[in-house]
Amino acid sequence: MVVAALLGNGAIAATKFVAAFITGSSAMLSEGVHSLVDTCNELLLLHGMRRAARPADPAHPFGHGREIYFWSFIVALLVFALGAVASAAQGIMHLRHPEPIERPLVNYLVLGASLAFEGASWWVAMRAFHKAKGDDVGWFDAFRASKDASTFTVLFEDTAAILGLLIAFAGVGASHLTGDPRFDAMASLGIAVVLAAASFLLARETKALLLGETAPQLLSDALLRIAADDPAVRCANGVLAIQIGPDSVVAALSAEFEDTLTTDDIEACVRRIERAVQREHRDVVALFIKPQTAATWAERAKRLADHDDAPPLLP
Repeated sequence: MVVAALLGNGAIAATKFVAAFITGSSAMLSEGVHSLVDTCNELLLLHGMRRAARPADPAHPFGHGREIYFWSFIVALLVFALGAVASAAQGIMHLRHPEPIERPLVNYLVLGASLAFEGASWWVAMRAFHKAKGDDVGWFDAFRASKDASTFTVLFEDTAAILGLLIAFAGVGASHLTGDPRFDAMASLGIAVVLAAASFLLARETKALLLGETAPQLLSDALLRIAADDPAVRCANGVLAIQIGPDSVVAALSAEFEDTLTTDDIEACVRRIERAVQREHRDVVALFIKPQTAATWAERAKRLADHDDAPPLLP
């Protein structure tokens, strides 16, 4: 998906820059910058995906999954710094010094072809995102809950690209029909607004992932169920589970064991729970099980809930 977006955006960027040079369109130049930024973003995402796939080592015992979150955050900053700011600058410059568009037909052809290519890339990203989210979750909720930064980043980029193309089409068309080149410049400002909004949403979500979000509730529920099903466990109290990569979770489980168990019995129980978790959830790269009474856990949970800066707690 990322490779397809990279190849498509690279070809589209080159075509838009040629069209902007021929026609003098501010909106087309902004769209060229937009596609160039998207191309660089895909390169960064591929780099991040490659580094995130590296195995665990002594310096990173839980793997390198957060690398993709770091590079996705850099992508969000680039969308704003190189995309939105450059587009806004183009729009302001052409508003102050408007220039008529030459050969508008070239712009129409390039924008139409770009819409077709971006639409195809968007459809691929949308299908991948829809498959990951399932049918029972809304789109915005799925975006907020998604732990795969590469998927939603490409989807957001493609959505912003399509909106930008539609704005550019409107600006070029209005300038062509009215003879007023300021519509073309205003389209550049509209593209800047779209890119700034996309940058804000991407930065906000990837920042949360980079700092450490809780794993999905379904995973925590499954860990509690697995522990509770073991005959040696009197009560599975709660779980703290943190997402450290798209397919990597570190979890801590609080459980109260039967009083008659020996140390060897508890160790055997822990091994059974770990094996069961690995069979059902390969994304749990580390599971720590703490013997703890339900009352102690409840006190700990209350103490965490009373502090605004406490880490998220899953009951």
